[in-house]
Amino acid sequence: MACESALPAIMDEQALLGLNPNADACYRQRALAYFEQLKESRDGWEVCAQALAKGIYGDDHVKFFCFQVLEHQIKFRHGSLTGAQQQLIRETLMKWLQLQLMGGQPEKPFIKNKAAQVLALTFVREYLTIWPKFFFDLLSLVGLNPHGLDIYLRTLMAVDAEVVDRDILHSPEETRRNTLIKDHMRESCIPALVESWYQILQTYQRSHSELTCQCLEVVGAYVSWIDLNLIANDRFVNLLLSHMSVEELREEACDCLFEIINKGMDPVDKTKLVESLSQVLQSAGFFNVEQEEDVDFLAKFSRLVNGMGQALVLSWTKLTKSGDVKVATETLQALEAKVPLLLQLLVHEDDDISANIVGFCYDYLHVLKQLPLLTDQQKNNAEAIMLAVMKKLTYDDEYNFENEGEDEAMFVEYRKQLKMLLDRLAQVSPELVLESVRRVFTSTMQGWQTARFMEVEVAIRLFYMLGEALPASHGAHFTGDGSKASALQDMMRTLISSGVSEYRHTSVTLEFFETVVRYDKFFIVEPQHIPSILMAFLDHRGLRHSSPKVRSRVAYLFSRFIKTLHKHMNSYIEDILSRIQDLLELAPPENGFQALLSSDDQLFMFETAGVLIVNGESPADRKQALMRSLLTPLLEAFRLLLNKLTQEGDEDRQTALADCLSHAVGFASRTSKAFSNKQTVKLCGCSEVYLDCLQTFLPALSCPVQRGALRSAVRSFLHRMIICLEEEVLPFIPAASEHMLKDCEPKDLQEFIPLISQITAKFKSQVSPFLQQIFMPLVLAIFEVLSQPAEDNDQTAALEKQMLRRSYFSFIQTIASSGMNEVMANQGAENIERVLFTIIQGAVDFPDPIAQKTCFIILSRLVELWGGKDGLVGFPDFIYKHIVPACFLAPLKTTFDLSDAQTVLMQSWPFWFYLHSGLRSICSLQELCQVLQQPDTKVVKNYMKLCDQDLLPFLICKINLCSWYVK
Repeated sequence: MACESALPAIMDEQALLGLNPNADACYRQRALAYFEQLKESRDGWEVCAQALAKGIYGDDHVKFFCFQVLEHQIKFRHGSLTGAQQQLIRETLMKWLQLQLMGGQPEKPFIKNKAAQVLALTFVREYLTIWPKFFFDLLSLVGLNPHGLDIYLRTLMAVDAEVVDRDILHSPEETRRNTLIKDHMRESCIPALVESWYQILQTYQRSHSELTCQCLEVVGAYVSWIDLNLIANDRFVNLLLSHMSVEELREEACDCLFEIINKGMDPVDKTKLVESLSQVLQSAGFFNVEQEEDVDFLAKFSRLVNGMGQALVLSWTKLTKSGDVKVATETLQALEAKVPLLLQLLVHEDDDISANIVGFCYDYLHVLKQLPLLTDQQKNNAEAIMLAVMKKLTYDDEYNFENEGEDEAMFVEYRKQLKMLLDRLAQVSPELVLESVRRVFTSTMQGWQTARFMEVEVAIRLFYMLGEALPASHGAHFTGDGSKASALQDMMRTLISSGVSEYRHTSVTLEFFETVVRYDKFFIVEPQHIPSILMAFLDHRGLRHSSPKVRSRVAYLFSRFIKTLHKHMNSYIEDILSRIQDLLELAPPENGFQALLSSDDQLFMFETAGVLIVNGESPADRKQALMRSLLTPLLEAFRLLLNKLTQEGDEDRQTALADCLSHAVGFASRTSKAFSNKQTVKLCGCSEVYLDCLQTFLPALSCPVQRGALRSAVRSFLHRMIICLEEEVLPFIPAASEHMLKDCEPKDLQEFIPLISQITAKFKSQVSPFLQQIFMPLVLAIFEVLSQPAEDNDQTAALEKQMLRRSYFSFIQTIASSGMNEVMANQGAENIERVLFTIIQGAVDFPDPIAQKTCFIILSRLVELWGGKDGLVGFPDFIYKHIVPACFLAPLKTTFDLSDAQTVLMQSWPFWFYLHSGLRSICSLQELCQVLQQPDTKVVKNYMKLCDQDLLPFLICKINLCSWYVK
């Protein structure tokens, strides 16, 4: 041994007791402290090394602990170890490996995996320098010992994870190192490794299936970057194919063959490889899918066939582009020959098997799409795929609609894949898709009363999917292409008149309403069907269905339906409002009854009611009456509940009441979505109604409890009213603002600023006196929140402050951009200076490109407003003392990331000043930023000389400033 530690191989036995998962907390804490002690000690890890090399401890947790300590040394301290210590690590690992060959009880898998990780880390650190014989040493030691080979194969997979695995992110330096490792391995040891794999596969295929499967996994992992000829030869492939007949090995053999097929190579060679493999598999009977009962193997086999098919498609594409017509034709023929097998797998009753072949099917259809003319066989193939898709879209009996779990989620995803095939089929042959769907739909609708739910659902589903498979601009499916429009109209008539909306299964009901809304423009063409479909929405089939899931979805779909057809609803408005009246009631928390619709669903109903009222043809006074009738019950309930809330002492009851009050405000706000601006509100005579709402809701801002929820709701309502009522809302703003700024949290402030910004941008000079009054109280409230201390690791608090800071700068930008410089100018010199310094700080000190960009925009605007002789007194000095230096200090920050898109956008703003100070010659903004980040001031000076000799006098002082800053 090159180095023996003076320390005895004795560890803290009391600390080791804490490694047991069942140990007391004090022992576990001691074990953790001991682990940290050994990690930090210069030679404490040697105790662990000796314990492993001599097999002192039999406890698995202690052995794992020792490997963890070694792992830490190799990963983080390898470069600082002496040569003797590095030698000790190598010898420790080899001695431990030698112990595994003794024939005793094999180690637990988690120990072997950790040992493999440590071996792999050592390999990565030392292979290119001091241990080039790593694999030869391993192979020489383990020979064909199954225990040793187990560690050897696990180590190979760990090396793959460290060096090759593309899912693991590596630094550029690690990537370069890994490339060198692979290059060196190809030159030196890969042939020997491949030979060892062959020997393992041949020797243990019957006696040690688990070891053989490990080896197959290794081959599959390494084949992507080694010479394929080492694997894709008769000797190796025949061995792999023989494994396809061994039940314990064939799934792993399939995966290995898939990786071989998946390797990038010349299209001609790839076609030959696929065809040779295909012929062998076919002759061995693997293409007889119907006779195979093992679905797990078939899922792997389907994946293999999918890889073979996609490889042929890729070869055909490359050969076609290169103009090699002869070989491309041969490749297409080879591809066509796989379609019968594709169809067998696609229609298989097991969805996993079917899903694994979808990629090949999709790519094949893409090939057909590119062909100028389809042969009869290709048309038959397309039709067969269409039939398969329609069959596989069907739910099975086991689908649990009431409690959808993982299996149901997987089927939903699988359906999305099938939809992609249908869309692609429609691109190949729209006539085929339209006619196939029409045939199935019409047949099913004729006998829906006796059909099973899954047959009815899939028939309607296919009709629904036509809307995307055969797209139309803005949903205009019933104009343009005559044959398509006629077919779709026929199907819509059938859907509505067949009575299928009465089918008692939620999946059918939901699909019915989804399809009605997808083709809602049908009712513009044939409005005579509107009454019957409205009844379906409003009765037990829709909004009063027994299933909450159906009611919820129908509430949303009904809203969409009304929005599209509001011009055709005039005759039905008051009847609809009467029928949905009970669905618009605010459900108080003490009610105890389960409402038909949730509060979220009710939002859609109130929006629907608003759209009906506003877009009707009634006179303004009738519209006002209807809107007042809609909102008055809400306002009465709000007053009653707000009074209860102020008197309620129980916190849970307070929360419930506050939620109910928030819902009431939200419902009123949602009705206003029907208005586009103040003009439409006035035309409908509804201004007074919404002013009444404001007067009712604003007292909630002074409620002493549940302030957050109530303020948020009222604030959202004010946003809407600024759009709908415009200047009529202004008298309410000062009092509302005063309440919202009182005892506010960071989130309250962050949400309040957009409201003030909206008011500022909307009304400008009209609100100047108000803004001058509120400006400093708002700014001081923001400063107070931002100055509050927070824990260093409190990410939530840090994010809240960042967002509040952005909102603050956005508010200042809005004022500056609105030409309301008097708002800031009239705050007094001390306050102005304080605000200006926060903007400078935001431009330079905070590593937030979005905020920095905003700050530089503000500064540029202020320079325009106040930089002239008639501007703010003292501001020109501020420009040269603070703003211009900021332009150079910002790029000097290490956080100024030139690879970040926001930063690149932001970096142009500092140089706005630079360019508008008579300094015109800049070679490149990004280049200048990179130069400014150099710690050597000579680099900056030389760069400026190259750009423009005239810049130097001006920049000398700035360069000195930059130099000071860097120091």
